Amino acid sequence: MEAMILKFVASARAAGMRIATAEVQDCLAQLPRVDILDEAQFATLLRSHFAKSRLEQARFEHLYRLFFHELREDLDAAAMALTDQIETLRRELLDIEPQMPALAAVADFLAADPAAYLQLLHAIQSEGQGEGAGPRGAGANLGSLVRRLPVLRALQRARETLDDYLEANLRTVHWETRRALKQHVEHRLETARRLLADTGPPSLAPPQRKGAADNAYGELGQTPFANLSPGEMIRLRDVIAQLVRKLRDMVGRRHTARARGIPDIKRTLRAATRTQGIPLALKFRRKPLRKGRIVVLCDVSGSVWASARFMLTMLYALQDCFERVRSFVFVDAPVDVTPLFDAYDIDRALAEILRSEDIAYGAPTDYGRMLRLFKNRYLDTIDKKTTVIVIGDGRTNYGNPEEGILEAMRDRCRRLLWLNPEAEPFWNSGDSEMRTYEVFCNEVRNCRNLNQLAAFIQALVL
Repeated sequence: MEAMILKFVASARAAGMRIATAEVQDCLAQLPRVDILDEAQFATLLRSHFAKSRLEQARFEHLYRLFFHELREDLDAAAMALTDQIETLRRELLDIEPQMPALAAVADFLAADPAAYLQLLHAIQSEGQGEGAGPRGAGANLGSLVRRLPVLRALQRARETLDDYLEANLRTVHWETRRALKQHVEHRLETARRLLADTGPPSLAPPQRKGAADNAYGELGQTPFANLSPGEMIRLRDVIAQLVRKLRDMVGRRHTARARGIPDIKRTLRAATRTQGIPLALKFRRKPLRKGRIVVLCDVSGSVWASARFMLTMLYALQDCFERVRSFVFVDAPVDVTPLFDAYDIDRALAEILRSEDIAYGAPTDYGRMLRLFKNRYLDTIDKKTTVIVIGDGRTNYGNPEEGILEAMRDRCRRLLWLNPEAEPFWNSGDSEMRTYEVFCNEVRNCRNLNQLAAFIQALVL
């Protein structure tokens, strides 16, 4: 059993889980204390030592099911009876000339050793994170399909090798054994193909999605920002100014109501000793209301900017409701524009952003490169008091989405919110990676008009 746990740990590490040697030693030390024939106890032991967060728990459940159920050769009598045939098939795959780089990993996967294959998938998903990736980064490629194409070819070659093996041993291997071998190998190939098609950590609950906002502003509130006429833009500015004043008043009243603090029972009882134990005067423990920190990552390409400018306008009009607002705009690289908002009024700051030479407006949008550069330059701006807001349509021009970096940002911050100004029916179409990104978000909202923006701002501030 210890050897099996060590093999599982190797597979989990290959899939990207962080498991320290000390954690493995602690797990093995606790192994005699549980009934290994009781799967609930056994799974709980492994989970408690190897999964340290919600996302890691989801990945652990997926790997546990794969390793101990779908590939349980040591526990499956039918699979053990086919051990010789599977090993022969594995050697034939390794002897193919010219050898495909992914074929060895597929051969090991068929032989119930998934570590190499999981490492290959992890490398595909994290492609482009290296430092020496060039000016555009290794993430600027032709998309996830191209990255997975060599593995698809290796899986197809494994299926062809199986057919050739069965045909060559038509008379030397019993027909029941051939049928069992075909079913067994095809099941594992299907499992490998399903793993290849996964786009995010499995078993995660879907992020919270907000439905349609209340129609509080009539036709103006329902008109997409990108379709507003110049006259409607002026009216919208006035409505936003009124909304900002209303929200500031509501926040001010909330602070006033809580200014006196919460009842302090100990101080109240101590003061009551002067009045024969009767608490004539309540004492309060004054605790200042904690203000949150905001970090905004704003896509300024194309129609996204029409929505983002109003979002930035409202955030900076309400910035005294937060401890700090940091803003980064990007096309293919993050640029810190917080000093512009600190130095100028909102309209002047937005105009300076549009004229900034640091923002490559002519470059294709690249979320993957932006996330890599943000991680290297500005990740220290995020902590457990920070709410991260991403404003963008998630269209990567078929580049590497770098969802692993977004996962690290979510683990580091208080919550991660995504506002998408694109109509929801178009999410996940073409080069959109929203299906990949939304797995790591605490909340995903469609935000393309005033009603939706106002609903989001009220939920954020209040």
